[in-house]
Amino acid sequence: MTKRSFHYHACAHALSGHLTRPLQHVIEVQAGTTLPTTGGHGSARAENFRFNQTVSVDTAYSEVSGSEIKTEDEKTIHTTVATAAVEKLNILDVVTADRIVSRVSSSFAGLHAKKPLEGQVLLVGSKFENLRIAGYQVEVELDHELFLELGAFATVQERFKAKGSKLREIATEALKLRGVDLALPKELAPEGALLCSVVKQIHFKDPGFGPSGGKFAHPGVERIGRHAFHVVDFGDVFLAEVLCQHGRKTLTMLRVELGSPNGGGFVAAEAVVNGWPPW
Repeated sequence: MTKRSFHYHACAHALSGHLTRPLQHVIEVQAGTTLPTTGGHGSARAENFRFNQTVSVDTAYSEVSGSEIKTEDEKTIHTTVATAAVEKLNILDVVTADRIVSRVSSSFAGLHAKKPLEGQVLLVGSKFENLRIAGYQVEVELDHELFLELGAFATVQERFKAKGSKLREIATEALKLRGVDLALPKELAPEGALLCSVVKQIHFKDPGFGPSGGKFAHPGVERIGRHAFHVVDFGDVFLAEVLCQHGRKTLTMLRVELGSPNGGGFVAAEAVVNGWPPW
């Protein structure tokens, strides 16, 4: 039997960003780490990061690991996990959170298969804790049930082309929110990629808001899709975006695009995982 080695891949970072006005400044990657292709473990941590009164976190950390395990029937499974988290995040006193966690894991059991197989990449363990937008507490329910079924990109392709596809609907909305007004193809190519969101529902615990399916009644905050909001004189907030590719997923738990009077953007809690043998 031909021996094949497994090449691991995982990376994560807790916070990054840039400002374009009223001043120009790059927020360097905080707590970024990458896994060697041979596997192993890596971690990074940052404490008490602050840039002016624009953005701050009490604690930022990331962790990656990759290793192989033997099952009871002597099969080898290669596992990889990447985690990124921020604690006590504050962006311009408009977006705050006690904790945001992005966790992406994968398992690959087909190293000695006769033809290339694909690992399962899952998002279990990702969460928001006490997220607030414009002072209002937001409870974000993630659709882990759906994404447990979408561990492989082959399944994503099948669900995407199915009649009345929920996944196609989610992806179409995500694309429009990125400012891309193009029709999605009928099918995804094996080498393609699909941007969507793992958000299932959003609930505001505070009074004054309408139902989660439409625009909110609170002045200054407007729902602009399943997973995004526009805050007047602040910008747009995007939650739990997922980029699906063959054997790989990138989960960005929080993305902010600043609008007047500030310009720029931030990413918080982003993790990427995949792995493959050299076929």
